[in-house]
Amino acid sequence: MKYIGTDNFDHEQPERTGILLTNLGTPQAPQRKALRVFLKEFLSDPRVVEIPRLLWWFILNGVILNIRPGRSAKSYRSVWTERGSPLLFHTQDQADGLRQAMSRDYGDQVIVEFAMRYGTPSIPDVLQSMSERGVRKLLVLPLYPQYSCSTTGSTFDALAADFTHRRWLPELRMINHYHDHPAYIRAIANSVRAYRAAHGSADILVFSYHGVPQRYLDAGDPYHCECLKTSRLVAAELGLTEEAYKTTFQSRFGREEWLKPYTDAVLKELPEQGVKTVQIIAPGFASDCLETLEELAVENRDYFLAAGGEQYQYIPCLNSSSDHIEALANIAKEHLTGWMDKA
Repeated sequence: MKYIGTDNFDHEQPERTGILLTNLGTPQAPQRKALRVFLKEFLSDPRVVEIPRLLWWFILNGVILNIRPGRSAKSYRSVWTERGSPLLFHTQDQADGLRQAMSRDYGDQVIVEFAMRYGTPSIPDVLQSMSERGVRKLLVLPLYPQYSCSTTGSTFDALAADFTHRRWLPELRMINHYHDHPAYIRAIANSVRAYRAAHGSADILVFSYHGVPQRYLDAGDPYHCECLKTSRLVAAELGLTEEAYKTTFQSRFGREEWLKPYTDAVLKELPEQGVKTVQIIAPGFASDCLETLEELAVENRDYFLAAGGEQYQYIPCLNSSSDHIEALANIAKEHLTGWMDKA
């Protein structure tokens, strides 16, 4: 095997520390062909779909990839912008903001980049670029506040797969979660306060997280527990009573049971319980994307209003807000302890 290195490597090159932000990924265009490529990579990951490989291969290639790309392309077109995919440009902005924040403390000793688990820029390509720039200590920060085997675990798989082919491995640290970090909790709470200061309050605040199959929780995945803790801490920061907020789970796929309660089902039931105004937020998403801009802000709004609700408001993700960049910087600095001295 030929291991990945650098031609004519400069052994006098200064060593640097790298911070790699990672996110899920996005298709390159809101078109059926691009969606088919993206979905095939995403849904072929055994961390994402835990079904026997041979059986899943036939389902994926024989059914899903012939039907879902066209439907998904239509949905992506509804959220696409002049800058392209919201997930991509928000992640880019977060990396830019974190780079500026780290530069103030560490000068050019720290390199900040971002990569996508699926699609581009890919983890292998960005790791190669960072290696060529002298990164010998690598801190990986997946933009998933709550740990799940299907997200953070999959990110580790991609790193490990790349490292098996690399000649010189960096020292590695990986942030598994930050669901209860005070700076992150404060940033979420501040975003709710700011929204309510501008738009008023609501009968109830719904925390909606991306769902996973119930069997993941049964097998020991901590995601469900970490989502509940995030909601509880943000509610406490806001001074909300137990009756003033709910935690729900969205985006289920397939026929098996997923984490409950389901976001759409709850929104359809709330008007019958006397809840006429709702504000909804997605603290499991670092960036606005299809699941927030189309599913939460549009599709679920229609469910609530059709069931008799009177006002439905979606509170955007943290994206590249100053509070979010500050939180990411605080989290990163804590995990750089022992590696870095301030410039």
